[in-house]
Amino acid sequence: MTTPHEERGEEPTLERLRALTRDIEAITEGFREIRKSQRRTDEYMQETARQMRETDRRLQKAEDLFTTQWGKLMQSLVRGDLVRLLDSRGIGVRSLAHQTLARRGGESYEVDIVAVNGEEIVVVEVKTTLRPEDVRRFRSKLGRFKEWWSEYRDRTVYGAMAFLQAADGVALHAERQGFFVIRATGDSASIVNVEDFEPRVFA
Repeated sequence: MTTPHEERGEEPTLERLRALTRDIEAITEGFREIRKSQRRTDEYMQETARQMRETDRRLQKAEDLFTTQWGKLMQSLVRGDLVRLLDSRGIGVRSLAHQTLARRGGESYEVDIVAVNGEEIVVVEVKTTLRPEDVRRFRSKLGRFKEWWSEYRDRTVYGAMAFLQAADGVALHAERQGFFVIRATGDSASIVNVEDFEPRVFA
């Protein structure tokens, strides 16, 4: 038989255990909800990352297509006036080749336009925006031109750089390196070298 004192002591203990159990259950449920929320967040982040990768892929594809089509338009514009322009500088062009590509031993060598006559050729690099590094690379490239196209080994090789716009001072820099400098404007193109310009022989 329990005493009133013992009864009074037992009841608060049981109540505390029940309250503690409820607290543990509530905390456990809270953790379950947090885990569910984290899983939803992870799934959302993964889906967002996938969508971003897909968007980047589509943007890159669109940019590549735009660049390719714009490059073709630029080449077409320059090529349409090139015979007249070079003839005005004393180089009578007999034929034009564009986007000429050579491959050998894992390497490739591509030029945008080649203007040919009996004794001379003019290799043309076409850029939307002409930058200093373009001039440097093209100069180095022309030094190896006859290694790749031996059929032109007996001809004089000149270079020309055509562009829609240019960084400050780059057109003048290209001229000083010995290149014909051709600027595309509107629906035509023009040589912007000084009248007494003497092109450099690159190969």
